[in-house]
Amino acid sequence: MTAADDDDPLADAELTFLLGMGFQLVLAEFLRRIEAAGHRDLRPVHGLAFQVLRGGGATSSELADRLGVTKQAAGQLVDELERRGYVRREPHPLGGRRRLVVLTDRAHAHLAVAGQALHELEAEIAGRLGPAVVAALRVDLAALIRDLAGDRLPPLRPLW
Repeated sequence: MTAADDDDPLADAELTFLLGMGFQLVLAEFLRRIEAAGHRDLRPVHGLAFQVLRGGGATSSELADRLGVTKQAAGQLVDELERRGYVRREPHPLGGRRRLVVLTDRAHAHLAVAGQALHELEAEIAGRLGPAVVAALRVDLAALIRDLAGDRLPPLRPLW
């Protein structure tokens, strides 16, 4: 430990706090960039829902499960996104009363902007820390998640 480390409040911080602070800072910068690109009507939970619905869509119950929220909360989220033109409900391919929630072109346009912002942000982080450090961090975090989560990945949203 160097003399500079004695003055660093992060040097002995718990891993949980470091992970949380890092997440908050990266998310805040990502959101700033999304808003600057003109997407001010969406919150982080909307982006998480979009990740679940990518591809073939999902039912409200499946969305609730992946986000770790109640079915009622997922239904309210779908209603809100539908009013804003980001999702639509379609008949489920297996029939019955279930409805499939799918992304609209407006949502895909948002995802394109968000994807570009994320890639630029990650490239800047790699520029600061070095590509090898970021690659190792990705591998290590993925291993930690797999180790802690077992066979079932955790919901996309924080549980607190």
